[in-house]
Amino acid sequence: MSVSAETLANDDRFFGAVLICANEMLAIYKESPRIASIFAAQQRWLMAHAGFALHYGLPGEDKKGLYSGRFVDFIVSNKIASRNTAAAFLQEMLVYRFLRPSTGQADRRTRLVEPTETAEQHFLKWLVTHLFILDNLDGGKRAEKVTAEPNLIAKIQPLIALAILETNPVRDPGATYNLFNWANSGGLVMDYLMSRLPPFDPALERVSIGPVSLGELRTKFMISNTHLKRLLTQAGEMGSVGWDEPPRKGDLWLSRGFILEYRNYQAAKFAVVDAAAEAVLGPAV
Repeated sequence: MSVSAETLANDDRFFGAVLICANEMLAIYKESPRIASIFAAQQRWLMAHAGFALHYGLPGEDKKGLYSGRFVDFIVSNKIASRNTAAAFLQEMLVYRFLRPSTGQADRRTRLVEPTETAEQHFLKWLVTHLFILDNLDGGKRAEKVTAEPNLIAKIQPLIALAILETNPVRDPGATYNLFNWANSGGLVMDYLMSRLPPFDPALERVSIGPVSLGELRTKFMISNTHLKRLLTQAGEMGSVGWDEPPRKGDLWLSRGFILEYRNYQAAKFAVVDAAAEAVLGPAV
């Protein structure tokens, strides 16, 4: 039986494993900033999942194929973004060559597009990373199975996409998480801050992560000084981050509430991935 979000959140080993995932996202960003930027903001991440799912085929639907009209309608109906934002995102993916015109379409009236090998490889890496962490918790072989048969992604991913859209703790984890994850590059900044955490004691109201250079963050994630300062100022006003010494001097701390939002979001997301993997691969152990 797949693991629940509550079980994961209460597993002392889980949060340490999640920080491995954060570091993996940072490694993907370093390797390919453009592809990682899709995963670095909630709205773009949800649109990317939706696009893959429409291409592979939604569970329970015979119709397959990704094209502009269908994508935009799906995005709007699931309250992910506006029609203009959805259409612009699809065009951007074509320009960056993460999508391409489909060569095997039978209906010439509809311009089908499909993920390129680059896009599929990066999503496969994202999926295998999550499966590997789940395997480390229970001794399963999920990552090994998917690595041996990458085409399984076409069955697993649509299940993940639909479950994400229906899982409120994934779509709306909390005020501070949302602040970071809806901002351009904000998700990467948040992953970086969390990756600096020492072993987490939930009894502490604040956890120090040591000195953090704003200049380093700007350079690392190509985020403007104004945007970064606004993000951290808003988080500070919420009591979620702060420095030991003003103005922005000494060690940076993260609040217990912010850390728990991040942990609980990850637990809900990993539970979604585990359930999708079990539906396709069978029980992990």
